Order: sequence, then C-alpha cells, then structure tokens
Amino acid sequence: MAYQRDIVTFTDFLDLNELHIINNLNIREWGVSPRCFGGYEMSERQITAFIPDALSYEWTFPIRCLKIEAADRRFASPPGHRDYLGALLNLGIDRSMIGDILLQEGCAYVYCVERMAGFIIQELSRVGRSLVHVSAVDGAAPEVTRRYQEISRTVASVRVDSVAGCAFSVSRSSITPLIEGGKVFVNGRLVTSNGTPLKEKDIVSVRGMGKFQYMGIELQTKKGRYLIKINRYS
Repeated sequence: MAYQRDIVTFTDFLDLNELHIINNLNIREWGVSPRCFGGYEMSERQITAFIPDALSYEWTFPIRCLKIEAADRRFASPPGHRDYLGALLNLGIDRSMIGDILLQEGCAYVYCVERMAGFIIQELSRVGRSLVHVSAVDGAAPEVTRRYQEISRTVASVRVDSVAGCAFSVSRSSITPLIEGGKVFVNGRLVTSNGTPLKEKDIVSVRGMGKFQYMGIELQTKKGRYLIKINRYS
C-alpha cells in the first residue's frame, strides 16, 4: 500500500518478536523504508511506519501520550504496571493499541494509538482500587525518566550471555536457554547465539526478566578481565 499509493502506512504497536520480523524484511528494494518509534527514546513496543521513497508530504507517528493519575492520592495505593495494563484491556482494547506504560511518582504515562486516546480518556475511571483521572499530554511527549540501577561487574568477555548474567545476577549458563528459546533481543533484534558480542549503548531485552543498557568497558584488569557498566531498568 505504501509503495502503490505513495502514502505512509502504519502498523499498530508491535512487540519485540514482531519488530524482529520487520527488521529482517528486505523491503527497501520495493521502494519503501521502515521506521520504528514508540513515543519516546528507548521504547520497547513500537509502531512501524512504511515510508515510500516518492513521499512528498510531512507526517507524524499516530501516537498519543496519556497521563493517568489518582483522583485522590490520600486514599490511593500506588498501582503497578499490571494494574494499569489490566484496566486498559478490561475496556475491551486490544493489546496492539497500547504501547509502553511508564510509571512515575504518583502517576503513569501510557502511549497509545491516536484513534484510541479519546475513548480511554472518556472510559477509564479506575485502576486497581484507585479512582483515576486521564488526560492527554499536549504537544511533545514528556521527558519521562526511566529509573535504573547502575551495575559494575567484571567479565571475561562482553558476550551477551555474560553481560546479561551480570545484569540480572544469574549465571551465564542460565541465560543460554533463554537465548535458545527466542527470549533475548539486542536493539529489537532476536539473538540466536549466546556468544554475540555487545557494543556500547546496546539495549538488551530479556523477556520475563527485564531490560538493560550495556554502557561499555570502564577498564581492563591485570588478569585480562573487563570491568563493565550496565544500566538495568526497573
């Protein structure tokens, strides 16, 4: 459609497996280029835009950011990620309509496809035990700060299994079955080898465990090991 009509065509929000498929499609030979974005830098769930080479107009991703906050914080216990996601899905919304959900102090920011924003604002009134108020974030998405833990460890090499083991405080061998099971992604691409080397600023997602960014080597020890720095996101 993007090629035949010379219009930008969008998917809904894609998960890591679906983004991996997109990243491995050779569609540029069709005169179309893909671009992925989830509303903010380092987003995990993203929409893909298929952009024709002959495009002649400006466009933006159809993403809206919504702020959900307790109507009365004095009596509200802070909801968790599952509470927010469950409340949204209970409205009958398909998961592909919702991007990342980022928890902040006293509120959450939810990224959604643009056409669902009005419905969510009107219909979402409760998350867990808390009555909530939903509003659209005007203009650009807020500068959302993802909380992370800085980790410094020594490793024999910067293979993905070694670094992931350090990030989640598990053995390297326990990461291997996750890689073999298709649960480890580097920059949105599925990793198939536990010996895959990481580069500085690579973002690694391990399904069921979390996400971290490999920040690089700080120094090499006299024994030839590497002191590395990792930002593990909460």
